[in-house]
Amino acid sequence: MTWADTRVRAFAWQALVVAAVCAVAIMLALQTAQNLRLRGIASGFDYLGRMSGFEIAPGPVSFSSRDTYARALAVGLVNTLRVCVVGIFLATTLGVAMGLARLSTVPIVSAVAGTIVEVLRNTPLLLQLFFWYSLSQALPGPHEALSPLPGVFLSDRGLFLPGLDWRDGGMGLAHPALSRYGFHGGLSISPEFGALVIGLSTYTAAFIGEIVRGGVLAVDRGQTEAAAALGLPRGKVLRFVVLPQALRVIIPATTSQFLSLLKNSSLAVAIGYPDLMSITNTTLNQTGQAIEAIALTTTVYLAIGLIVSFAMNMWNRRLGPVVGART
Repeated sequence: MTWADTRVRAFAWQALVVAAVCAVAIMLALQTAQNLRLRGIASGFDYLGRMSGFEIAPGPVSFSSRDTYARALAVGLVNTLRVCVVGIFLATTLGVAMGLARLSTVPIVSAVAGTIVEVLRNTPLLLQLFFWYSLSQALPGPHEALSPLPGVFLSDRGLFLPGLDWRDGGMGLAHPALSRYGFHGGLSISPEFGALVIGLSTYTAAFIGEIVRGGVLAVDRGQTEAAAALGLPRGKVLRFVVLPQALRVIIPATTSQFLSLLKNSSLAVAIGYPDLMSITNTTLNQTGQAIEAIALTTTVYLAIGLIVSFAMNMWNRRLGPVVGART
């Protein structure tokens, strides 16, 4: 082991860079701690056990102002995950449909799909969220609610559907009932949740649609011609020959869109949906511990993103090498 060995020099330079980065990080941490002490600002995560003192709109997890900040952040995390799971499912379904529609041999179908994709991709997501939320607020009030189906009501308070309910030890179907102050019972979807899911899913679907279209076009045309020569109908050619090969091209780019949907869900604060970022803002404004609150939220978003990336990469590896793709 001498300095003339390139491996030794490479290891030494890497160790030097890591040591310099760690030294800078320690200096920043010490300086930040000193500044906080001088200004009398508390540090640490003890605030998570204190009473929050604010309310959160009703959701899957019950919450009151007497609950702790930790529970408030847990409510925000559940709300964020709920939006992301539903949004990813809808975005994938709509995206595949848009991508295949753009490849349609029917000109009107291809033109309509292309127009939708271009409009969604070239307008800001925040503007789209405002549009969907404003559209929901233009609906009539609870007493004049629309009823497209029996037991289903749509108003500016949200969408109300029949839902399962436990009664006397058994499961029954609970229907929404109109009272003096609005609907109660059954399953309800708030306008904020609906606008956020629709905005995120349609916006992301436009990008996934282009990814699907590019993945299908990346498969060699000879694969399609060979399948057609065997007598397979167009639908089965697409399902059993083209899409399995196109997935290796589609999945990596689609993973990036899933992660973008996760990060874009933080725009929920603009329309009043209590997601993780919205509750974090309220928490740091009340406690003044911005560093801890931001660090905790950053860690949570990073962990969710890494889990999504890991799952999609594992799926991509299981598909095997690309066969028949154009080079």
